[in-house]
Amino acid sequence: MVFFPEKASLQTKSYHPNQIDQMSDKWNVLILCTGNSSRSIMAEAILRHHGRDRFNAFSAGSKPTGIVNPLSLELLKKLDYDTDNLRSNSWDEFAGEDAPEIHFVITVCDSAAGETCPVWPGKPITAHWGIDDPAAKEGSISVRMQAFQEAFAQLYRRIELFLNLPIDSLEKLVLQKKLDEIGESS
Repeated sequence: MVFFPEKASLQTKSYHPNQIDQMSDKWNVLILCTGNSSRSIMAEAILRHHGRDRFNAFSAGSKPTGIVNPLSLELLKKLDYDTDNLRSNSWDEFAGEDAPEIHFVITVCDSAAGETCPVWPGKPITAHWGIDDPAAKEGSISVRMQAFQEAFAQLYRRIELFLNLPIDSLEKLVLQKKLDEIGESS
């Protein structure tokens, strides 16, 4: 059985890289996955929703598909997450001069973790939280949706741990260690 959090009743504001206030008191988190169509999209939606008071969440990919996986969108909508403005972005959008300063970069797929990333503005803390690709699962719609539910549940648990960190009071090296530990959790 897959755990799902209670459906949240509040809607979250959607952000786009060009709309972000770079002088904001929020932490900017970039979540990476090669195709930016499933795992990173779900993580972005989860963090936007549950961390909206402290974080601006973005996602991108090194080789974006240009399309958000329909099963990701279906699951997010079913769980009452805002899917407006979710799109498959290139990570180049976050490496330019006019990009927001990124504080955390989290990879959620092994391929993206092994790639040479751009130089991110702000020298962010990086972590790898590998999640199996639900889009790679073959079988019936119900079998494939189960894979998306499992990936969502794992992302949710890790983001929940991240949200509970006292980020403002931790030294950078301690924070790095904590993020690495989250990536090793199930």
